[in-house]
Amino acid sequence: MLLAGIFSLPLSQSKKILIGWICLHETFTALLSYQFNIALTGFILLSFSYTLNNKNMHSAFFIAIGTLVKLYGIVALAFFFFTKNKFKFILWGLAWLIILAALPMLISSPQYILNCYNDWYISLVQKNSSNVTLNSFQDISLMGIVRRVTGNPNLANTPMLITGLVLFALPYFRISQYKQIGFRLMLLASTLIFTVIFSSGSESPTYIIAFAGIAIWFIIQLKPVNSCFIALFVFAFIVTSLSPTDIVPPVLRTFIRLYSLKALPCAIIWITIVYQMLTQDFKKFDFLVLESQKTKATF
Repeated sequence: MLLAGIFSLPLSQSKKILIGWICLHETFTALLSYQFNIALTGFILLSFSYTLNNKNMHSAFFIAIGTLVKLYGIVALAFFFFTKNKFKFILWGLAWLIILAALPMLISSPQYILNCYNDWYISLVQKNSSNVTLNSFQDISLMGIVRRVTGNPNLANTPMLITGLVLFALPYFRISQYKQIGFRLMLLASTLIFTVIFSSGSESPTYIIAFAGIAIWFIIQLKPVNSCFIALFVFAFIVTSLSPTDIVPPVLRTFIRLYSLKALPCAIIWITIVYQMLTQDFKKFDFLVLESQKTKATF
C-alpha cells in the first residue's frame, strides 16, 4: 500500500523511487513493530492522488477506511479543496463510511460493531491519559518535547494543538496557489508531518507517516537545493530515522526517547514548509507540472 501511494504521486519515476528509498528505513522500524501505519501512509497518499485526478469515489474510499481503522486517515480531508466536485466528494465519503462500517455486521451483529467502536473511543481516551507520562514510549510529539523538557506532564495539549491548527490552516488563504502542483505537494507533506507531531499517541513506528512527508518535501525542492534544507534533511534522517537503531549509542538513544527528540527535526521542517507555503510563488515549481502530466497519463 505504501508503494502504491508513493507511485501514484504526480512526480517523475526517479523522484518516486527516491522517496521510496528515503522512507525505507523508517518502514523497517514500523514493520518490525507490526504497525499498520505503513498502509495508512499509503491510504493518505492514494487519497491525495485520487483527489487531484477528481476520482472522488476512490479518494473517499481511502479516507473512510483509514478513518475507520486508525482514525489518522481523516487527515486526508485536508485535500478537500483540490477536488472539483465537492458535493460528490462528500456524498461518496458518507456512503463509504456507512458501507465500510456496516460490512463487519454481516459476520457478527450491528450491536457488536457499535459496541466495538464505543470501546475503541473509550480506549483512545484512556490511552491519551497514559501517553503523556514523562517516560512512556508514546507522546513522541511537539507537545511531548515541551512536557518532557519542562518536566511537567500536566501541560495541556489544547493550546499547542490550536496553535498548530492555525499555522496549518494559514496557507489555505493563498487560494491563487491551489492549482500549482508544488503547493499541493507541500500541503501533502505538511499534512503527513502535522498528523504525527501533534498527536500524543505518536510513537517511534508512527514516524513512517511523517517521514514520507519529509521525503516529499525534500524531493520537490527547487534546484540547486538550499543548503539549509539539505542540513535539515540530514538532521531528520539521523535523529528521526536512525535514533531507534543500534547505530546510535544506547545512552544517546535513551536520551532522544526520553525527551521525544525524534519529533524535533520533523517539527522544524514542518514550520519550514508552512513558511514556504506562505511566501513562495509555486509557479516557479513548473518542472513539477510536466512530471504531473506524465504521471496522470498512467495513474
